[in-house]
Amino acid sequence: MPSCGIVELKSPYPFTDTVQRLLAAFSEKGIKVFATIDQQAEAHAVGLAMPPTTLIVFGNPRAGTPIMLANPRAGIDLPLKVLVCELQPGHIAVMFAAASELIARHSLSTGFAPDLVAAEHLIAAALNETPAPDSGVTP
Repeated sequence: MPSCGIVELKSPYPFTDTVQRLLAAFSEKGIKVFATIDQQAEAHAVGLAMPPTTLIVFGNPRAGTPIMLANPRAGIDLPLKVLVCELQPGHIAVMFAAASELIARHSLSTGFAPDLVAAEHLIAAALNETPAPDSGVTP
């Protein structure tokens, strides 16, 4: 369900498996992973406790560059990001900005929707899910 344009899916897999499934899905489709940030480790490095949380920054410059040329401000949201976190023991959430939100936020042509929606579908498929009907994602 989206909240402020954020889609949240529940993963049926343990945290580490969820992260690995997403990375494998991106790799299989030739999508570049620019960074994988272990936010729990970063919190621990400064003496703070945080549940398992990983941010994956990913994208396809062939798809993202035309979006940024259409509106350079879109670069604030590109490359795309997916956040995996263990909200409570055994409850793994996968969150990302909805394609519809990115299009609206940056006043982009709906012609850019297919590339953005494809990322949503890939994330959902890695979790063996269908995107929620109100996520702005059309199956």
